[in-house]
Amino acid sequence: MGIIRNVKAFIISIAISMGTGLIASLLTLRNFGVYSEMIQPPLSPPAWLFPVVWTILYFLMGVSAYMIYMEKSEEKFAALGVYLIQLVFNFLWSLIYFNLGQVLFAFIWLVILWMLILVMVVSFYRINKTAGYLQIPYLIWVTFAGYLNLALYLLNR
Repeated sequence: MGIIRNVKAFIISIAISMGTGLIASLLTLRNFGVYSEMIQPPLSPPAWLFPVVWTILYFLMGVSAYMIYMEKSEEKFAALGVYLIQLVFNFLWSLIYFNLGQVLFAFIWLVILWMLILVMVVSFYRINKTAGYLQIPYLIWVTFAGYLNLALYLLNR
């Protein structure tokens, strides 16, 4: 079946990444207004852009994780372990930022997430270059999110 050799594994991989984002957004939905009420730094995107970008990124995460899972590499389970750990950090960032309102701690958490993403990109790249490349938009977006997170903290303390 073309590029998708195992439909069940592909669906599970997409469901894990997209489900993580969906559950996080559902758990934080009532608190999204906090973001729009804050003094915004330069380059702040409109609020509607966040779910669009995150949907694309979660889909790319799922695709690349599937690609790694399908590889015959001894390193794939370590790489997928890093993937799952960063997914947990990603999920918890939303709760820390939106539900707990801990903007500075959320930034520190995001720095750790960024490092985990970098480790994941490198480990994915070593196993499957395309899978590694598919994670680069995520790394870039989280870099930008770090700028927003820190700027929002500094502008609104």
